Amino acid sequence: MLGLFTDFGLHGPYTGLLKLALAKWAPGVPVIDLFHDVPPFESQAAAYLLAAYVPEFPKGTVFLGVVDPGVGSARDGLIVHADDYWLVGPDNGLFDRVAARAGRFEAWRITWHPPRLSASFHGRDLFAPVAGMLATQPSIADALGQRIELKLHDWPKELPRIIYIDHYGNAMTGIRAQAIPQAAQLIIDGQDLRWSRTFAQVPVGQGFWYENSSGLVEIAVNQGSAAKCFDLRVGSGIQIMTESIG
Repeated sequence: MLGLFTDFGLHGPYTGLLKLALAKWAPGVPVIDLFHDVPPFESQAAAYLLAAYVPEFPKGTVFLGVVDPGVGSARDGLIVHADDYWLVGPDNGLFDRVAARAGRFEAWRITWHPPRLSASFHGRDLFAPVAGMLATQPSIADALGQRIELKLHDWPKELPRIIYIDHYGNAMTGIRAQAIPQAAQLIIDGQDLRWSRTFAQVPVGQGFWYENSSGLVEIAVNQGSAAKCFDLRVGSGIQIMTESIG
């Protein structure tokens, strides 16, 4: 299986061309569109977002990740094997959190050269072929790249920032819910938000935080937009108060 994680969006030709390349290099392999609206150019936010969703997929899945503001520069292409998952994309921190949370990982700098390599679309020309080959023949990694010691960024285990806003206006953070107690309060736009298990347990129009379906702390408003109510955007910071509320 192939999982796609990009900031390409669904408008325009880019996602379609990416999938066309995968159809050529991995015919018959199922392709799952996980995200194509990852916050553009935000490789750090994307790293925490991707790490939350990788475990949803079957072991052996190959993730093609393209959040690549440095395309065409000297940055390397990367293959990472973290536990039982493969990741292919730019070496810019995108796969750091998956690797950091894995029991074991290994990495390769991509040395394989495609028949065509444009300066601005490595997702189609380089990463898609490599991901396709790995999806059909995982043992080929050593033929596609040179083993390296991947140096991870000095990023926190949990990121107290907004990393994604969905079309409802719910705002995901880079914090795993298991990392903070349910008694914690989140300070957003000067307001204290308390935990609720579900939307229906708070009044309509009230803000709260909860553990979303992939284990992240998410800020929401029952039948409203947290992004609009609290003026949130990707990168907005949050404060966490963990003292027990009396």
